[in-house]
Amino acid sequence: MNHLVISFITEDRPGLVELLSKTVKEHQGNWQTSSLHHLSGFFTGVLEVAVAKEHCNALKSALNELTNFKVNIEQTSPEQSDNGANVILELTANDREGIVQEISSVIHHQGGNMIKLVSSQDNAPHTGQALFRAKITLSVNSEQTDNLVNALENLADDLMVDVSR
Repeated sequence: MNHLVISFITEDRPGLVELLSKTVKEHQGNWQTSSLHHLSGFFTGVLEVAVAKEHCNALKSALNELTNFKVNIEQTSPEQSDNGANVILELTANDREGIVQEISSVIHHQGGNMIKLVSSQDNAPHTGQALFRAKITLSVNSEQTDNLVNALENLADDLMVDVSR
């Protein structure tokens, strides 16, 4: 079984997920994992599809022929390794330029590997202050988790870090 990691972007319009899923199904693919988003008038995402070797090239061609889609496809094997404990961090701070770079740098230098990052900006309820919120799933040696959280909390007085496993 081949696995395809497919990333795409297109102008948002109704029926896009139906079109993608129909294309995958018509070529005997099995939609595994995905993250799809509406961003500033565009619909973008990444998905993993399992497909038998004999249908792989036809599926790739069909995806590349979708009208008004920019598509990138990588063929891979399903991930089998365990790189450490998965930890979920929920971060909240006053929004500012460079905050993602600061956070990712600390995670990297503390031996963590970011697996998933979901971030948003919204306003604080009472003050209207712009807030940065992120939910990060990372793989890290369990002995390093406390050091990583301390390093993140030391980035700024306003950065709150909640940890779950």
